[in-house]
Amino acid sequence: MLNQTFIMGRLARDPEVRHTQSGVTVCSFTLAVDRDIKDKQTGERKTDWIPVTAWRGTGELVSRYLHKGDSIVVVGRLEIQEWTDRQGNKRTTPNVSAENVYFTGGRRQETAQSYQQQEYEDQQEQNFEELDDDQTELPF
Repeated sequence: MLNQTFIMGRLARDPEVRHTQSGVTVCSFTLAVDRDIKDKQTGERKTDWIPVTAWRGTGELVSRYLHKGDSIVVVGRLEIQEWTDRQGNKRTTPNVSAENVYFTGGRRQETAQSYQQQEYEDQQEQNFEELDDDQTELPF
């Protein structure tokens, strides 16, 4: 079976981050996605408000770098959550469980990319040792 969802939109509000009892990061946010077709009477596009949940490292990055109004792409899977309301009625709510989140523009994207670049450079420095300039033989 295949359950793969791709959505692009803007954050409707700042992400909310919390942690499970075992310390796993969970980040929730709502993505505002405009429909392609305009309303015939008003000429306006309707907006879908899609709830998204990002876990662990993905959730940490979203909570750290994204804010209301930022444009992103979410790749994940659609989940239908079932619950019972206070009156005892069974309800369902769609939710996208994010596997990957891509920043699609603006200054915050540059900030996130520079953070990722710095993290990469730090890792690379750990993998190399400095050689003395006066060595005449190559180390291999």
